[in-house]
Amino acid sequence: MKESMANRRFGIEIEMTGITRTRAAEIIAEYFGTRAEYAGGYYRKHTAKDSNGRTWTVMYDGSISCKKRINGTYIPAGEEYSVELVSPILTYAEDMGDLQEIIRRLRKAGATTNSSCGIHVHLDGADHTARSIRNFVNIIAARGDLLYKALQIDPARARFCRQLSEDLVRRMKNATTMDKIRRAWYAGYRYEEQSYHYHGSRYHLLNLHSFFNGNHTVEIRGYNSTLHAGKVRAYVVLALAMNEQALTQKSASAKKPQTENEKFAMRTWMNRMGLIGDEFAACREHLCKHLNGCAAWRFGRAA
Repeated sequence: MKESMANRRFGIEIEMTGITRTRAAEIIAEYFGTRAEYAGGYYRKHTAKDSNGRTWTVMYDGSISCKKRINGTYIPAGEEYSVELVSPILTYAEDMGDLQEIIRRLRKAGATTNSSCGIHVHLDGADHTARSIRNFVNIIAARGDLLYKALQIDPARARFCRQLSEDLVRRMKNATTMDKIRRAWYAGYRYEEQSYHYHGSRYHLLNLHSFFNGNHTVEIRGYNSTLHAGKVRAYVVLALAMNEQALTQKSASAKKPQTENEKFAMRTWMNRMGLIGDEFAACREHLCKHLNGCAAWRFGRAA
């Protein structure tokens, strides 16, 4: 992985159930050798510090279908089993090992996911310009179908991570300033609603509402939740790679790639983004698993 990509800042939100927020915060604190605390508020937050003094938050999310396991069977549970893990600002180079180990420990303690749960990756927007944001829109628009299939986006969650429309791509085409990018993103929405946290525009695979009216982050929302540490790593790597491509390319096309061989299309795209070699073998496996075709040969193996 390029050093620039490995050191880009990101945050992750992982929704789950099966254990309580209290227990989830305790597990994180135990891993870092710190203490879990109850912060309260509307989201009933629990927090735990890591070894660098950063705060990991476990909070309530009303969209999660709460379950708990009794005698090997999951049954409905109370809202204390609604668990959304919100990381502090992380980097791949320094923090991926800790993130994966926390996920493993939560899973071992009984945490689970279901179709109501998702994963969101927030990418630091500090270095983005009008050009790179337009690139990002085109990258996601071009490969939306491929990403939907590769990530197996659950139909129950599709309305929370919609594909980008052709109209948006057209509006973005000549948006050469950040103000024009913003107006293109919010076209069709009432101006006075643009500052709402739960604004309707946020429910796309690529969310720019968080960039303009949130924490100045570009959010990728198209992940079903999982407590498989390897899959979470693959999701973060994909988000970082797309972000790096948007930042470093002079331009990006919204034209959809060939789809007669999905695995080949995904593999060659990942290669262009630098996801090559043994380091990313598992990531490539996770991201190509549900695609059709042959990763090595576009038109089939030569005779």
